Amino acid sequence: MTRPDSLITEAKVEAYKACNEVFHGLLKEMRELSKKKADATLSKGKVNILNRVLDDVRSTLTDEPEEKYLDPLDDEDLPQNSDAVLVMVQYESALSAFYSRYYDSFVSGLGSDIWYTEERFGQN
Repeated sequence: MTRPDSLITEAKVEAYKACNEVFHGLLKEMRELSKKKADATLSKGKVNILNRVLDDVRSTLTDEPEEKYLDPLDDEDLPQNSDAVLVMVQYESALSAFYSRYYDSFVSGLGSDIWYTEERFGQN
């Protein structure tokens, strides 16, 4: 991987780490629910729980190219399980792009497993 044109902050890395695991846990559960009852409507409580995590992901991905595709789940016209999974897959793709853009598992001369951060590489 070549160094990206822009760098992120350590704070963004920590935000990513904080929301990524929780998000993927919820996505796994939603996929299971969708397999069992794809057309079942989510409760308002479930939408609120999902949106709290989606809000954190969106906040982490502020100013990233994929941000424009990340919408919250509609808490007025409650979505079906399959609709929620479709929305969440957009978030999954955006998180994956963020990780690919700013993380490298091996950089010659710098050791392994690094994030491309302002703190490590200095401001552009």
